[in-house]
Amino acid sequence: MQTKPFRVLGVQQIAIGGPDKGRLSKLWVELFGLEKTGDFKSEKENVDEDILRIGKGSHAVEIDIMQPLDPEKSPKVHIPPLNHIGLWVDDIEKAVSWLEQQGVRFAPGGIRVGAAGHKVAFMHPKGNEQFPLSGEGVLIELVQAPADVIRDLG
Repeated sequence: MQTKPFRVLGVQQIAIGGPDKGRLSKLWVELFGLEKTGDFKSEKENVDEDILRIGKGSHAVEIDIMQPLDPEKSPKVHIPPLNHIGLWVDDIEKAVSWLEQQGVRFAPGGIRVGAAGHKVAFMHPKGNEQFPLSGEGVLIELVQAPADVIRDLG
């Protein structure tokens, strides 16, 4: 097998679409506290997008929240929204507790050890009557960051 001429170094961007980016903004900006750094609209690409940032310097990741300008036209930036993303958190117990108090629904199973050995909890992709806030169609995994990630990214 030939040596790969590049390396994957981390997450640069995650794009999440929905029929109403206002609901996405409630989650990503208001509840998670991400910074909006710009916006982008394109008739050709049928998109109205807010550009957000999480992290600092070279460790920063761009999160684009998008809605279609016309839901009947293509491309349909909201279908599919996204399957799953993982986010480092510095204190998973406090994060889950606070988010639940804000009305965020979590998937069954609570906080548990995930496949990589870190504590994880999954935000449900759909809200319900008791917990109306959710990942807005996206399954979001909160992951307890190890000390070195907290040191480097915190």
